This record gives sequence, structure tokens and C-alpha cells, in this order.
Amino acid sequence: MELDNIIEFKTSPRLKEILSEFGFFKSYKEGEIVLKENAYIKAIPIVTNGSIKVMRTDDSGREIMLYYIIAGESCIMSFMGAFHNDTSKVKAVAEEDTEILFIPADKLSILIKEYPEWLNYIFSLYHKRFEELLEVVNAVSFKKMDERLHDYIKKKCEMTKSQTLYIKHEQLADELGTARVVVSRLLKQMEYEGIVKLARNNITLV
Repeated sequence: MELDNIIEFKTSPRLKEILSEFGFFKSYKEGEIVLKENAYIKAIPIVTNGSIKVMRTDDSGREIMLYYIIAGESCIMSFMGAFHNDTSKVKAVAEEDTEILFIPADKLSILIKEYPEWLNYIFSLYHKRFEELLEVVNAVSFKKMDERLHDYIKKKCEMTKSQTLYIKHEQLADELGTARVVVSRLLKQMEYEGIVKLARNNITLV
């Protein structure tokens, strides 16, 4: 696959060749697990088409969404785990049909030493993910669930470039770390206030 306009940082033609040479592509269907928690990371993913969501699970099995990875981006947590031969602390799931370029962990040191723009790419991703994780902490700590739900719906609409989300209340609850009945009640209230329109398994942001 041509990497132009996919990797969102300034690259030399040689680096693009190296990424294609080192890496291998793999496709995932919507809902497929890309990376399991506690699994050793043998390669880092660069999303070339589609998107994946990164989640954290607690001891009771409850999940919370951390951030999305879209085309042109990688998972900084995977990078750190692969670089230090550590296990994954998160779970990554295909949000839609997705294609990923995997770069083997044993090639990372070569990329860092020989291609400064690769390191710039990693640092820029680290900065973006750090800000997103701060937003999650801020939302969980200081925002009410109705605010978090509204913000989350807006964010998913922006990412999908659609005002309608095809999603079940249970999935929303899982990704926000709350109960389905809470999400359903809040969505009904949001519909009453004219913020959303509800239909079977879809939500339209007004």
C-alpha cells in the first residue's frame, strides 16, 4: 500500500520504503480484537485505513474508553511496550473494518537511530495521547455522566463524519464505564431536550 498521505508527518522517501519493507499488513473486521491486555507486543500498529479504539479493563471486567486511533496514527502504549519488551496494559478493538501496518519490535531501534523524523512522529503521538488521557481523567473526575455522554457522542460523530451513530446503548455504557440503564435514561432525557433523536440501535445528534 502507498504510504503517502497516510503517515501524518514529514518523511523521506527512504523512510516510507523502509516502513513498507519492515512491516506487514493485516486486516480486521469491525469488533475484532487487535491487541489483548497482558499480551506481549511483538509489533506496533500504524492504522492505514479505518480506526481502532483503545480501552482499559478493571479487575471486575468493566471497560472504559481511552482514545481512538485513526488512519495515519499509531498506539504510543504499544510502542512503549514493544520497545521495553513489556506486556500490553490496554485492549485495542477495530471500531470499523480496518487495515493496519505492523512494524516488528526488533526494527524500532533501527528506525530511531537512522530516521529522526520517525522519532518526531512518536513524540507527536505521545503528546496527543497524553492530552487525550488528561481529558479522560478530567471527565471521570469532574464531569457528570450526562456531560460525558454528550461529549462522547459529539466526538464519535466528528470521527465518523456523520450525525448518526449506529451503536447500542450497552456499547456506549461499556465505553463510558457505566450501566446501560444509566445511558438509556440519559439518552431519553437528551431526546426530550432536543439534543438527540433516538431510533433502534442508532442515535442522531441534532
